[in-house]
Amino acid sequence: MPVTVGLLSDSHARWERTKRALQALRERGATTFIHCGDVEDELVLDQLAGLDSHLVWGNCDWNAVTLGRYAADLGIAVHGLSGELELDGKRIAFTHGHEPAAMRAAVSGGADYLVHGHTHERRDERQASTRILNPGALHRARPFTVATLVPSTGAFEWIEVPS
Repeated sequence: MPVTVGLLSDSHARWERTKRALQALRERGATTFIHCGDVEDELVLDQLAGLDSHLVWGNCDWNAVTLGRYAADLGIAVHGLSGELELDGKRIAFTHGHEPAAMRAAVSGGADYLVHGHTHERRDERQASTRILNPGALHRARPFTVATLVPSTGAFEWIEVPS
């Protein structure tokens, strides 16, 4: 059975909205989760505890050292400013989006997917052989959105999250 990945970004300490987002992603079959940064708070990390979750830091994660220790204690994989997973034979690179070099490296390195946040705007476009996706944001966005991705088929869906 193909893997479904839950994509989220820009929680900005909105842990209750993050909790609702993760519930919606799980209801749609997500079993692996990628958070593209701007967590800002341990309560957001608590929502990712116990899940196969991966995280990169955003420009608002000024307390990344402390948050990183806390995330590690919860079993969350922290990838720093950029990360990469291989799922169902597809390479998924992920970063927050505030570091252009990380974005360029993913595309030039031939990742199948590049997932990012930062802009608080949904995105689904192709650059060279890389599909670039932004799930939207859980703060300072209308509507608030997350997304699912099935890497093996390319199926991608945005999900609205109630305020």
